[in-house]
Amino acid sequence: MSGHVVIFITVESLVEPTKNQAAVSCRGVTKTYGQGNAAVQALRGVDLEVRMGELLMLVGPSGCGKTTLISVLAGLLQRDGGDCSVLNHDYKQMLLNETTRFRGRNIGFVFQTFDLIPALTAAENVATPLLINGVKRRAALEQASVVLKKVGFDDRMIRSLPADLSGGQQQRVAFARAMVHDPRMIVCDEPTSALDSESGHMVMNLMRQFALGKDRVLVVVTHDDRIFEFADRIARMEDGRITRIENPPGRGNEPQKNP
Repeated sequence: MSGHVVIFITVESLVEPTKNQAAVSCRGVTKTYGQGNAAVQALRGVDLEVRMGELLMLVGPSGCGKTTLISVLAGLLQRDGGDCSVLNHDYKQMLLNETTRFRGRNIGFVFQTFDLIPALTAAENVATPLLINGVKRRAALEQASVVLKKVGFDDRMIRSLPADLSGGQQQRVAFARAMVHDPRMIVCDEPTSALDSESGHMVMNLMRQFALGKDRVLVVVTHDDRIFEFADRIARMEDGRITRIENPPGRGNEPQKNP
């Protein structure tokens, strides 16, 4: 699959989470596209645990299954096999309307292709998740403007249509839209691919601040080694499997090989 994906998840819990509690736990997750001779195994038994308060980066060559995996974590795709818990929820145990409500309240997306609505201003695009969740239009636009200013937008840019923004500016709108409803999990697909170094670091600093909350988590798919320093851990993926998990450069670590 192609496309950028960013995902936020907000979940209410009676038990206060701890820093080392698993936000995501996958065991033997599989996903195949097509049937018969045309079948393509995108995920071949993924084992992955992501902790609360963590920014995990998922890296690997194109076609190794990264986007498929985060789509499964976001509830956009159903896995074929294996077990997967996201903030103590299992999509396979939920009805379609339950999954839709869960996603709408708890998950924010940043897509590789941005997927902005051309006829809406930057603020209106960012406000969309709030409007869907029942927030009044004026309050939603005000909150959207606050988030856009955090990613470096001025008043003119906030009122601009996507066609009037650069690719990097559109990417920042996509990230602001994913963040605006204050979810507990964000999943991003190549969030800095269209950004220069300064803008990329601005976005990653915001993500870093978001991930520092012990009841929040980020999963970031990237090829951009300029941002590896922002990760708590890096999971390397090849041929539909997680092959090892390591600390980012400069932190001194022994890579953990996945079984």
